[in-house]
Amino acid sequence: MMLSLLRRNDSPTTGEARDVAEPTETSTGTTAPAVVPETPDSGGQPRRGQPLIGLALGAGAARGWSHIGVLRELADQGIRPDIIAGTSIGAVVGSCYAAGRLDQIEAFARSLTRRRVFTLMDLSFSGASLITGERLKAALEQELDQIRIEELPIPFAAVATEVGTGHEVWLQQGLLAHAVRASYALPGIFEPVRVGDRWLFDGALVNPVPVTVCRALGAEFVIAVNVTADTMYRARVIRDDPVAAKMAAEAGPFGEKPDVSFVDRILPRYFDRQASEAPNVATAMIDAFNIIQDRILRSRLAGDPPDATITARMEDIGMFDFHKADQLINVGRSAAKRALPNIFAHIPIPGATA
Repeated sequence: MMLSLLRRNDSPTTGEARDVAEPTETSTGTTAPAVVPETPDSGGQPRRGQPLIGLALGAGAARGWSHIGVLRELADQGIRPDIIAGTSIGAVVGSCYAAGRLDQIEAFARSLTRRRVFTLMDLSFSGASLITGERLKAALEQELDQIRIEELPIPFAAVATEVGTGHEVWLQQGLLAHAVRASYALPGIFEPVRVGDRWLFDGALVNPVPVTVCRALGAEFVIAVNVTADTMYRARVIRDDPVAAKMAAEAGPFGEKPDVSFVDRILPRYFDRQASEAPNVATAMIDAFNIIQDRILRSRLAGDPPDATITARMEDIGMFDFHKADQLINVGRSAAKRALPNIFAHIPIPGATA
């Protein structure tokens, strides 16, 4: 599925990465809509009388585990998206759903402890970022091994930002794991990802909740999932008790036994902070990123509002609290339930219960 590229002086570029195909410009000066095939229902028959449903999964780091709960609740109610677009953690969860790997990503999320979160943070000494992301890359590629976006049963796009130009890039072809890595590469924290001849990082800088992408892919009813509605939270990781951490004999997520002194003494300098302390380098960058993201999100949603919004509020959850998956998934389910009356008012779904 191809999408045209339109360059404007007053807005970022929207298009595909050039690892697969060279984007083109439309002659009319507007973005060419994608042609979406008729979507079959769970019985294999084409759905009639219902709009094509697009699901825009937003950025939010650890808070993005709530997307899993949202997808579970929607599925329980008979709502299955025909199109998915995701930014950052939204791309991670959305890609796994589109690839039929939601069970696997949920199991991974629920398995995380505070300590295992730290073992996934391999420090970078290249100067391009604080974390290389190699361990996360390995875990992602293990689940999405060699799956290509264009082969997914559900149309999917991951949103990223081009380094240097600020162009918005929609990744719709190529290796799924590679596209997702580019979408969540938080500037300064993770190393940027090279796709074709472009360097890309986190798409939240340009389109935190990609409603526009869903519409461009042909969605007629777009459900947006916003997990950063309340931005007054700290980008923190709560460490295990040092004594308990040293007594823990569990291996790291890839079988290796982490260096306790490295995990307990070095990494917290970058990612942990008490409320009374001055921000360290990581929390300062992420707090600044949150402010920018919030302003961009408000502007984008005002310009192209979704048809329904699922808002997950989690004032007590920090950006790196990935170990709180159980709580976050429940929050996502609850948020989806609150939005059901509005969704059902526009989408007639046989057997659905508000």
